[in-house]
Order: sequence, then structure tokens, then C-alpha cells
Amino acid sequence: MSEKFLLFLTFVFSFVCLIKLSAQIITGAEQTECYFPVLQDKKVAVCFNQTSVIGKTHLIDTLVARNIKVVKIFVPEHGFRGDIEAGVAVQSSTDTKTGVPIVSLYGRNKKPTSEQLEDVDIIVFDIQDVGCRFFTYISTLHYLMESASTKNIPILILDRPNPNGYFVDGPVLEDKYRSFVGMHPVPVVHGLTIGEYAQMINGEKWLENNLVCNLQIIECKNYTHSDRYSLPIKPSPNLGTDEAIYLYPSLCLFEGTDISIGRGTQIPFQVYGHSQLRAGNFYFTPEPIKGVSENPHQKGKNCRGFNLTEIAKNNLSQGNSFNLSYLINAYKHFPKEMEFFTNPVFFDKLAGNSSLRWQIAFGKSEEEIRASWQPALDEFIRVRSKYLIYRE
Repeated sequence: MSEKFLLFLTFVFSFVCLIKLSAQIITGAEQTECYFPVLQDKKVAVCFNQTSVIGKTHLIDTLVARNIKVVKIFVPEHGFRGDIEAGVAVQSSTDTKTGVPIVSLYGRNKKPTSEQLEDVDIIVFDIQDVGCRFFTYISTLHYLMESASTKNIPILILDRPNPNGYFVDGPVLEDKYRSFVGMHPVPVVHGLTIGEYAQMINGEKWLENNLVCNLQIIECKNYTHSDRYSLPIKPSPNLGTDEAIYLYPSLCLFEGTDISIGRGTQIPFQVYGHSQLRAGNFYFTPEPIKGVSENPHQKGKNCRGFNLTEIAKNNLSQGNSFNLSYLINAYKHFPKEMEFFTNPVFFDKLAGNSSLRWQIAFGKSEEEIRASWQPALDEFIRVRSKYLIYRE
């Protein structure tokens, strides 16, 4: 092989590497040059959790090291370190490393009070979302925007990619089913980043009294909605893999039933089953796991069901949808159908309506159910287009 040819190969390899490097997704948090000057000489509150990092360094440590005056940390469900299981109230405390007070926004206090914002000039929001209506970080965002707007405090959003941002699907929430696991008339999978979602909250006047929050968004670079984004840090205790995040929109509705979705195992949100299910060739036994799932469905029982990990793994690079077949299949093979929906009120909140529960009970096909929500979904997609920052 000639020296010239070797030089040519080296040049081609370097060029390809440069292209890959230039196309690497850069999150809002990584672009410190865009927001450090904005925060200097201000009293800063932040809304962070374990995903608020630059590389391997937590953003709170970066801000404090740069002498930015952080006066408090607001935290959502799962807490500042992301180690509190779903539904468990988060306690206010103090960050042991920086000494900054931590104010819980998950428990009795979900919305910052006027007093809690009294010493704040600006709020920084940097939390990784997964693009589902019932993932409560967007509900925390709503309440933060609402409180900030009443005090004329701007919110600076450091945007991050949405790992489920490449599709939009599911029933649109009906207003009477509004709750903390669904505050807005959006489908189960909304296909927006946190920054885009915040713009929609403002633009659609979803804040009380038609308030509008002063938003500043540091956009991601090199991101499009067609990208498949693998999260470097799990966004909640039970979403530890790309496969779980892929399956989360479809499996979360099982939370309103007696079916286990693998909480209390090493593969939560990748399996479903029950000790009395009459189908499936996969067996698992949920057991308490501290900080992850301490009282899982079907605790200590040998569950029969299905492992969806390979299905998810094989489809991660392709499309995705809100898949109803798992729910329909489990209902058909449950021995006592009338006892399937053990928490119908919560199921309806997750679904955003009561229609889905009755459609499944009456044996409607997935195609029939989808047809019933399609007009509202089409309208949402039209509205969504007004707030997109990143191309499809």
C-alpha cells in the first residue's frame, strides 16, 4: 500500500470523524456560554434532578463553581438524586455538597409559593423528559411557569432531546380527567421537547387566568425529531434502559390494573404479567427494591406473562406507537375480567378518558379504538406544529 494512499485513507477517516463530531447532539446545558452571562449577579433558583448534568458533572456544582448565586433548588417527583420511587412524597432538605436549600415540588406542595420565590430573580429549568403526558416533570414545569409568571420572574429552559420525540400518538386528554398525571389536552405521546412544550403551555394559554410566562430557551444543537436519542442517565428509578423508555407509553396504563409491569424486578417497564394470567411464556417474581419499587404489584408472586425487551430492542431504530395490544391481550387472558381494572379512577386519569377502559371491556379492536381518538389527535398535531423548534 503506497504512502499516498495511506495519507488519503487518513484524510477520509478524519473527515468522517469530523462530520460525526459536528453532528453530535449538544444539549442546552452544555452551551454554558449562552446562559452563564444571563445568570451573573442574579439570585438564581433552579429546578434540577439527577439528569441535570454536563458530562458527568452535576449542573448545580458547575453553577456554584462559577460563583453563580444559587439560592434554592426546586425538585420534582423522584427527588434531587432521582432515587425516590414513583408516587412517594419528596421531602424538602439541603444539598449536602453545596449547602443550597432544596424545596420539594412533589407532595403537598406542587406549586412554588409566593414566599418561596421572594428572593429569586430568575429560574433555570433543566430536567430530562421522556415525552409522555403522565410523566410528571411537565406538570411541575406548568406549576413553575404559573408561579413565576405571577411574580414576573423569567424561566430559562436548558432544552434536552426527547427520546420519544419521533412520534405522536394516543388519546388526547379530556378536560374532566385533568390531574397531576395529565394537566393538558395532549395525547399520551406528545412528541415535544421540554422547551417546545413550555412554548405550547404559553401559546395555548393553559396557565391560570391566561398568564404568560417569560421564557428563554437554550435550544439543542444538531437535534431533529427523527433522531433516536439514548439517555445517558435514567430519568426515573424504573426507566433504566432505552427499551423501557420505548415501552413506557404503552405499559404505564397497566398501573391502573392488577397487572405487574416488572416493578420490583431488574427489567421494569419491559415485561407484563400476573400470577393468574392464562397466557405467556415468561415468568418473574416482583420483590421490593429499596428506592426503586418497595411495594410492587404482585409482590412475591410468580407472575406469568411476556418479556417485550427483544421487541423493543429490534424496533428502537424504527418507528414506535402507543401500543394497545398489550392491554387488550392481558384483559382477554385475565381470569376475572371484572377485577382487571383495580383502580379505574387512576386508569382513566392515565388514559385521559373513561372511553378506553370501556372499549377494552366491550371487546373493541385496537383499530376501532384508534379510530375513535384520531380526530382529536389530528387536531393536536396541527396545533403542535406551531411550537416546534426542531424539524421533524
